[in-house]
Amino acid sequence: MKRSNEGIVKEESKNQGRRNFLKTAGVGALGIAGYGFSLPKSDAVKTESKIRTRAERLKQMSSNSYAVNRLFKRRGTQQRPEVIQLKEKYGEITLLDFPRFTKDTYPGVNTMDIWSSLIGDVTDDSMFTRIERDGQVRPGNFDPSSLSAKRYLDDFVTKMVSAGVMTTHISSNVPRNLADLDEELRMEGGRVGKLWIDASKQIGSRSIRFNTGGPRIIPEAVIQGGYPQNQEIVPYLRNAIETFKELADYGEKSGVIVTIENHWGLAADPMNIIIILNEVNSPYLEAAPDFCNWEHEYMLYHGLEVLTPRATSMIHAKRWTRFPDVDIARCTQVLNDCNYKGYISVEYEAGGDPVEGTLNLLNDVVDALV
Repeated sequence: MKRSNEGIVKEESKNQGRRNFLKTAGVGALGIAGYGFSLPKSDAVKTESKIRTRAERLKQMSSNSYAVNRLFKRRGTQQRPEVIQLKEKYGEITLLDFPRFTKDTYPGVNTMDIWSSLIGDVTDDSMFTRIERDGQVRPGNFDPSSLSAKRYLDDFVTKMVSAGVMTTHISSNVPRNLADLDEELRMEGGRVGKLWIDASKQIGSRSIRFNTGGPRIIPEAVIQGGYPQNQEIVPYLRNAIETFKELADYGEKSGVIVTIENHWGLAADPMNIIIILNEVNSPYLEAAPDFCNWEHEYMLYHGLEVLTPRATSMIHAKRWTRFPDVDIARCTQVLNDCNYKGYISVEYEAGGDPVEGTLNLLNDVVDALV
């Protein structure tokens, strides 16, 4: 059946609106400062001296889908009692609902940080990779290269446009083998990482996190020749540098910044992140520090001080059961001291009601921002 000329015009107008949204939404939120460009000194001084309103500070904040992941629809029907209670209170959602959820739940917040494991329709296995193990096949990770996945991401963009909320960052747990000593696995990790960069571009995301991989626990130094040496970690770092150089180059072509968070593996030590950033030496590879993902309490604030100057796109503000007394005002002051003007995602993980916890964390960060 042929569409009328009027229908074609409406559809093209809709598509143009979506394209314009992806091009301009981020700039409208933060201006060029949020994209890491330097202002002329005179303008920078004026910017620093201006006291921002609460509404202006809220534009720097992003919702975090991982913080409320218990509200999301999952495979299977068995759910813990506390999850059932949360869904009765707030409703069950999918990623397609998250833009409207963000708009309605966190007033004044217009950007999202989305967790890769919550992307996709769990009722459609064609969007996911296949894992074969012990003679059984089950769905794996979201596969952004599949046709059904691309259509899903287009639908997600439509939902963003409707809600007036954009995705600024993907916190991706895929791939997991960017520093693997097995060359075939490492190269496969790079291939999959590029697919996720393509997905970031498709939905207009400013940046994406990739985990460094490597040993979950960093190997320790041993005494050799009368002095401690850590030769075991060197090949992992070498492979991570090579893979992240490849991903940063690909990100530059796509206009997507690749980030490294202090998040397991090599990246558990902020020094390793600095090494990878310095060796790759690309404006399309930077840090994305998290307030609480540290191995011990003395890293809490000092690690943040090391990594924040290397970030322009995303920082995770967090309360976590592991560090229940983290000083949010002190963490935020580190951002102020570094004149950080990128986005801040509120990743609440301290138990109880995640929505209320996120709102309290959001308010504490906004109150401490300058």
